[in-house]
Amino acid sequence: MKHKHTKTLFFIFVNIIALFGCSPIAEKNLIEEIAPVTFWSIQKGEDENYRMSTLIPPLVKEHKRLLTVQVDLLKEGMKGFNLKYYRELKVGQLRMLLISEEIAKEGISPLIDTILTDPDISKRLYLAVVRGNFDEYINNQLKMQEDLDYYLYRMFKHYDNQGKLTIINLHQFMKTLHSPAHSPVVPVFEASDENFQYLGTGIFKNDKLIETTNNMEEQIYQLIGNDHFLKYFAIRDLSIVLGHVKANSQLNIDKSYSELNLNVQLNGRLDEIARKHNILTSDELSRFESEIESYLEKQTTKFLKKLQENKVDPLQLRNYTLRPFSKPLNGREWLNRWELMKLKVDYDLKIQPLTDIKN
Repeated sequence: MKHKHTKTLFFIFVNIIALFGCSPIAEKNLIEEIAPVTFWSIQKGEDENYRMSTLIPPLVKEHKRLLTVQVDLLKEGMKGFNLKYYRELKVGQLRMLLISEEIAKEGISPLIDTILTDPDISKRLYLAVVRGNFDEYINNQLKMQEDLDYYLYRMFKHYDNQGKLTIINLHQFMKTLHSPAHSPVVPVFEASDENFQYLGTGIFKNDKLIETTNNMEEQIYQLIGNDHFLKYFAIRDLSIVLGHVKANSQLNIDKSYSELNLNVQLNGRLDEIARKHNILTSDELSRFESEIESYLEKQTTKFLKKLQENKVDPLQLRNYTLRPFSKPLNGREWLNRWELMKLKVDYDLKIQPLTDIKN
């Protein structure tokens, strides 16, 4: 009878441990004793270390400030933060990982691998590369906007799945990173004392940043590779702005993988024109459309050739080599073929003018 009673107590004890965690020492997650972390900023530190920063997001009325630590490992940074602040910082609400451009060019796998092994951190946190000193921007803006971390998160959330900007979370990055021949992309921002400005799409080769799109390349990428829509499409060389532009891209790769044909149908309206154009007749409008088409064909070809030279595929063109009853090209074979592929780009533009035109 005593043996049976002992077995019963042991069973209850095991179930208590299972319910409250593997450790018999329960964590005290009292609201007044913890503070959630919303972002990590990781930059180059001294002596090959990382400089990790985060905002203290207190749950009571308290002036916000930036915490910074010099560390060799990310988890060491969490310990360092807790030694500097009287509340325990929790990463369950970590929503943004901002990595300096210097670190991104060297490779971000060590950082990503550490985060992936932490069960408390969501795989949906947003990734971004930052050019410039993000800490200086935060310190300067905190004087005017204490909830800056929240507004940065809302910006990422707003543009997620909308096009216009490239917005990527950790799950999407890892999925592309481990796909054959696909090149991950991450948004790149520039931080200064007063601004946190979107620059373009950062293109990775494996886990290293090798290229950031310029203004025209970014617009082309958004039209043919991301959301296929731009509210405003500025073409500075022609001094025009097209509005509400929708793109329908048709892409074909021949059976020998030697030629790529890209046909893009663009529909939009002429929102602004800064030089003299007499487009009051249909013939003149047609000639104007042809001028824009020719310009976009040259710029898109130039962008694709740059991708070929770098042997990267952020547009995931390899998907167009998949055919029924045939084995797909492996990653290395595809990149070798892609590097030598001939390019043929054709645009078909239909724009609505500022005013009614005559036949």
